[in-house]
Amino acid sequence: MKPRTKMIHAGITGDEQTGAVSVPIYQTSTYKQDGIGEHRGYEYSRTGNPTRHALEELIKDLENGVSGFAFGSGMAAITSIMMLFNSGDHVVMTDDVYGGTYRVMTKVLSRLGITSTFVNTSDPDQVKEAITDKTRAIYIETPTNPLLKITDLRKMKEIANVHNLLLVVDNTFNTPYWQHPLDLGADIVLHSATKYIGGHSDVVSGLVAVNSEKLAEELHFIQNSAGGVLGPQDSWLLIRGIKTLGLRMEAIEKGAKDVASFLSDHPKVEKVYYPGLPSHPGHDIAKNQSDGFGGMISFDVGSGEAADHLLKKVRYFTLAESLGAVESLISVPAKMTHASIPKDRRDELGIADGLIRISVGIEDSEDLIADLKQALER
Repeated sequence: MKPRTKMIHAGITGDEQTGAVSVPIYQTSTYKQDGIGEHRGYEYSRTGNPTRHALEELIKDLENGVSGFAFGSGMAAITSIMMLFNSGDHVVMTDDVYGGTYRVMTKVLSRLGITSTFVNTSDPDQVKEAITDKTRAIYIETPTNPLLKITDLRKMKEIANVHNLLLVVDNTFNTPYWQHPLDLGADIVLHSATKYIGGHSDVVSGLVAVNSEKLAEELHFIQNSAGGVLGPQDSWLLIRGIKTLGLRMEAIEKGAKDVASFLSDHPKVEKVYYPGLPSHPGHDIAKNQSDGFGGMISFDVGSGEAADHLLKKVRYFTLAESLGAVESLISVPAKMTHASIPKDRRDELGIADGLIRISVGIEDSEDLIADLKQALER
């Protein structure tokens, strides 16, 4: 099945009882039982809901996994995954992760005894050096947020195998349309489905797919016990969003390549971060392990003052948190998505005050370029 066809026909489609083409929204909290303990597959909607189940089957199929899970947010998905570990366990993580991921690891889970070390996972040697006898997993983003660094998934799997570690991959930026971490050896893949998978800035959610029945059983136990599940209405919105994911990602990437090329040639832009540019240090790896480069671009205009000025002048880019929508979004990570990371740590990573992150939408790229051009020149 070709990728765009898979977006439409994977998982559970329609309703066999009524012939409805769209999966129904089962807006219910509980289910009638035929006898004590004799239910028809569902007993309570925290444990399972038919609409959520249809979504979970869909993400399972799209990521070529064994089982899928839907959570109330991307952070709920990440936190639930970390609940697989025990007090005293250690995780090696990409240094350039989303600010919320850094925050939950250093401010919340650390209080429960789960520790983490942040390294540049683009460098396999740094990953190897960070592993201890208490390490249980390698957690990576590729591309990273916001510097778009690329980690070689196959090399990470080799390291994980040597040390008997789980490999967890945040696939939010590339989506299951462009990249399949489970096929490359990952054990768990996750998404902030709020972003590209939903695609319309109207739902907050997280999705996970795993590669084994053992992990599926363990994660379902955590999902049901902790209760951070996605509701049926939001599950339906994601199912609908996925139907156009292929079309959106193709249009978004085309626009992103045009915008990145423009920014690379502009004299007021000091540096551009986009894996689709041949000059990007991770370009060849990204090309080898993904079918596309996505729609995220970061670029440095030299100072926070210059960034503030540009953000006040753009017209087609909406200043907002989040990414992956049909409309183009723009933000300054140091003051927004990554503000929870201490400044000295941001400076060390290269998340400067003048760094701007854009999520290219499906608008005409000529209009987006014209907008950035007038904002930079003014």
